[in-house]
Amino acid sequence: MSDLFDTVKGGQDIFKKLLSYIPGFSGYIERTNRRAADKLLREQVALKYSELAARTSRLQKDIADAGQIDFLDDIDSVGLKLRTFADRIKNASYGYSGFFDAVKINEKELEKIYTFDAAFFMLADQVSSGLDNVEAAVAGDGLKAAIRTVNDLARQAGETYDRRYETITGRGAAQ
Repeated sequence: MSDLFDTVKGGQDIFKKLLSYIPGFSGYIERTNRRAADKLLREQVALKYSELAARTSRLQKDIADAGQIDFLDDIDSVGLKLRTFADRIKNASYGYSGFFDAVKINEKELEKIYTFDAAFFMLADQVSSGLDNVEAAVAGDGLKAAIRTVNDLARQAGETYDRRYETITGRGAAQ
């Protein structure tokens, strides 16, 4: 995460650098940079899950071509979960609220949010491996179990998002 923050911070124009010397203003600049870094991070997470969802669409064709029609709804469900998750994380609240925002995020909560975001990348890798297993099982045995595993991982991504949302708002999961 610090790489994204450093990239955003390094892109400041001379005016922002000058104003960062004004007492209190540097904290505002840092919060703004963290928000921009958080947005970049979430966009990458959303992109990764959108790519995984697109992969499930390709697998649907492979499954149909292999005559495994009974599993089309199952793999479609996985794709729907992945697409829904990608949309939810892309449109999630920023990781650090501004001065006038209704929700304030402290540094400790921000660290939790970054931990959730890192988990999204790890889950994406697991989903990708799971989709490899689905692809390998299309023409053989174990297709149902492989799809079930990927479905569970896709559900887990949504649940992780819900916990992230609860950290940001202090309320129950977003709908």
